[in-house]
Amino acid sequence: MFTEELKAFRRLGFHHVLLQVLNLASVIASGLMIWKGLGLITNTESPIVVVLSGSMEPAFYQGDLLFLTNPPHERYHTGDITVYKIPEADISIVHRVMETHDVSSPVKISGLDLKVPGEQLILMKGDNNHIDNIELYQGLDWLDRKHIVGKVRG
Repeated sequence: MFTEELKAFRRLGFHHVLLQVLNLASVIASGLMIWKGLGLITNTESPIVVVLSGSMEPAFYQGDLLFLTNPPHERYHTGDITVYKIPEADISIVHRVMETHDVSSPVKISGLDLKVPGEQLILMKGDNNHIDNIELYQGLDWLDRKHIVGKVRG
């Protein structure tokens, strides 16, 4: 079945085959370095994602590629398009921020009661969906920032 391919492989010689394997390894390593470098620059585990469903139509269609960033101190606002991961699930979902809620924690400094901005809680919804995503959150009422993969930039 593979006799012709095996004969051709033997004719190439060990050094030529080794060179081809090293070439392939170099291409794969370069791709991984670029991917990890983009992840470091954009502060996200996945700097480029693919839209998996039609829930964001007409803004984005299934199969569209999106570029993400996730600056550590940037706040999310109503209307921002973000990608998030549901707890205990392995898929990324592209949806729009519908509502945000800031949880502030009280702090006493020099006898003054101050409120320090704390964690931002976020509610999402797909543009093509009729209801918000609370049923997707698996027991959570809001998403935390730790669930956000990144904000769509292009």
